[in-house]
Order: sequence, then structure tokens, then C-alpha cells
Amino acid sequence: MPFAGATLRTPLLAAAALLAAAVPAVAADAPPAPPKIDTGDTAWMLTSTALVLLMTVPGLALFYGGMVRKKNVLATLMQSFAICCLVTITWTVLGYSLAFGTGNGYIGDLSRFLLKGIGANISKGADVGFTLGLGSSNATVMTIPESVYMTFQMTFAIITPALIAGAFAERMKFSAMCIFMVLWSLLVYSPIAHWVWSPLGWVAGFGAIDFAGGTVVHINAGIAGLVCALVLGKRRGLGHDDMSPYNLTYAVIGASLLWVGWFGFNAGSAVGSNGRAGMAMAVTQIATAAAALGWMVAEWVLKGKPTVLGIISGAVAGLVAITPAAGFVLPGPSIVIGVAAGVGCYFAATSLKHLLGYDDSLDAFGVHGVGGIIGALLTGVFAFGPLSATDANPAGVVGSFAQFVIQIKAVLVTVIWSGVISFVLLKLIDWTIGLRVTHENEVEGLDMTLHGERIG
Repeated sequence: MPFAGATLRTPLLAAAALLAAAVPAVAADAPPAPPKIDTGDTAWMLTSTALVLLMTVPGLALFYGGMVRKKNVLATLMQSFAICCLVTITWTVLGYSLAFGTGNGYIGDLSRFLLKGIGANISKGADVGFTLGLGSSNATVMTIPESVYMTFQMTFAIITPALIAGAFAERMKFSAMCIFMVLWSLLVYSPIAHWVWSPLGWVAGFGAIDFAGGTVVHINAGIAGLVCALVLGKRRGLGHDDMSPYNLTYAVIGASLLWVGWFGFNAGSAVGSNGRAGMAMAVTQIATAAAALGWMVAEWVLKGKPTVLGIISGAVAGLVAITPAAGFVLPGPSIVIGVAAGVGCYFAATSLKHLLGYDDSLDAFGVHGVGGIIGALLTGVFAFGPLSATDANPAGVVGSFAQFVIQIKAVLVTVIWSGVISFVLLKLIDWTIGLRVTHENEVEGLDMTLHGERIG
């Protein structure tokens, strides 16, 4: 007669075996563990974030402030500073969620409204990485805290509308500007950022590439600036009053700060301390120098003298044009991109503007719109595959006629959305509170009439 316990042990062993077999299945269904933080990547991204913020305040503020007339310097500085504050809160409340929330191909969702859940993985001061576009086939694993990525992207959201202010300098109401910038950030910037940079975005889905903001930042802002210039009309006295810059020293300092800060803008867009970031930094420096020289030589040949305003404008044009290409091209093509931008933007800021008769005060469209288009298109020509290669795409993105056509589509999408929505917003604001300052305020200057202050 067998031992009585054997009859009990057999079903227990069977149950244990079934339980053991079930455990791996449960583990397989569990969500993947968050990626670990890479301290080197995080340190570089913290630095890059500070560098990009430097581009707006004080960089862009001084660059624009030095190019307007003395009576409008403080008002121009105020625009950049106020936009920085307004967009910081707008991005925190809703902008980041609309741009980088999962959502669908066209817009994010409200999963990060007021940055909800961004601190879920923090324990005793430590954090983990995150996955952008979780659930999509193109999901991107980040080795930095989401708080760092959110703030880095915030600095892009800040400078983009601030660039627009160069087109309407010296004539828009401060109240109208504040309302326009908040609405534009939510209805124009965030959707385009989602289309191009979210793993789910429909523009990214048809193969368009934009490393650091040729479409999202520069074409977007440049087209909005052109629409602002057309809707507001020309500055009073243009063509017969002295419109020369108040202080080109301010403008040179501002342009220099932009140049330094742009390393965070471009090399930081690698979202890591790696070889792609290093190449982005190298080509940014090279293209900027080439563009500055291209503008300088073109002006020297055609006007007889190379100007300080010309060389710094050329440098900014080069920074703009290399932005979409920075993580895709090698140094040789970056020289071509820089020269094309310097010469092309020179003609856009002089001949094209005079031919078409619009008053783009500080050449927001001539430099950022045209420079962004040149850079976006040439990225499709010169992209070097190994720089963008991944496990999913071992060849990377290679420059070709097909990629050039894709880049044209991305440019057109940006031009249409930014142009149409910007026009609608400006008209709505004009019909309600009005866009432009009065004739008397414009003649006296915005420093005193809008802010009650003046430069001594």
C-alpha cells in the first residue's frame, strides 16, 4: 500500500508546476522597466538647456534691442523677457502635453496637463529615464529624466515666438503681443512640434527630418513674422525717417550670445553626450562662419563696404540653416549650407523685401524663414546615413532626390499651417483689442508710451 501522503503531494506538485509556468507569462505581460539614467547624457542636457535659454534672454533680447531705434529699445527687450515668462507657464500648463503627449499623429493629449505624472519615478531625489511615444513603433528611449527633457523643449518653445517679434518691432501693442504669443504657442508651435518631433507625428511619419528646428522653429517663426508684418503694415516714416539701429554694440553682443547658445540648441538635440552631438557642434561652428563670410562678401561686392550688421546677420543665418541639418551632415556640406544661407538671406533681407514691399523690421522672415527653408531642403540633399543610423534603420537617412522631395512637403506643411493660423489669430485680436499702437505712440516711442520708461 503506497504512503498516504503521496496522494496529497501529487496534486500539490502539479499546482506548483502550473504556478511556476504562469509566472513568466505574467512577467512578459508586465510593462518594461523604465530605462536607467545616464549621468553623462543628463549633465550635457542640463548644460544645453541653460545654453538655449541664454539664446532668448539675454541673446535675442540684445540682438533685437540693438537694432531698433533708441525710443523702442526697452520695449523690444521687454518683449523677449515677457515672452520667456509667458511661454514658460503656457508650456507647463498645456504646451508640453500637446506637443509630446501620446495623442495621435496630429496632436498630443492631456496626459501631461500641468505636468501631471512627471515626478512619478522620483524617489529620494533619484529619477529614471522615460520612453517618448510609448506604445508606438517609433518610440524613443530617453536616458535623461523627463523633467530635463521637458525643460529643454521649453526653451525651444520660448525662443520660437520671441523670434517673431523681430518682424513687427516698433509697432505692436504689448497687450496684443502677449495674447498672440500665448495662443500661437498652443495652436501653432505645439502642433507642429508634435507632427515633426513626436514618434507618432504624421510629418515624421512620411519621412521628413528636422534635427533641431528648421521647420518647427525657424520656418514656423519666419512665416508667422511675415504674416505679422503684412497684417500690421509698415512702420510710420519708413523710407524717409532715420531707421538706423540705436546701438550695434548691443546687437553684436546679442549675436555672439546666440552663437554660443546655439551649441546647446543643436548639439543638445542629440539628447545625449555622444558622437552625434559632437558632429552637430562641429558643423554648427563651421556653417555659421561660412554664412557670416558669405553675407559679408556679398555685401562688400554689391555695396562697397562690409558692415557689422551684415556679418552678424550672416552668422545668424548660418545658425538657422544648419539647425535642421546639424545631426545629419558632415563638415564639407555644412560649408555649402552656410554659404547658401549667408548669400540667400542677404538677398531676402534686401532685394526681396524691397521688391515685395513688406516691412520685416529686423528680418525675422528674411533670416529665419528663408534660412530655415534653405537648411531644411539641403538637409535632404546632404544627409550622411551613419549619423542617423539606428538598430531599426541601419542605413540611417541618406541624402537623395526622394528625401529632398519629402523635405519640400514638410516645408509646405509648416508654411501653410503657420501662415493660416497666424493670420486668423492676428485678425481676431485686431477685431477685439486692436493690434497696432496709435500714431502718436509710435512717433513718441514705445518705451515711454507702453512702459513709462526711457533710456537716459
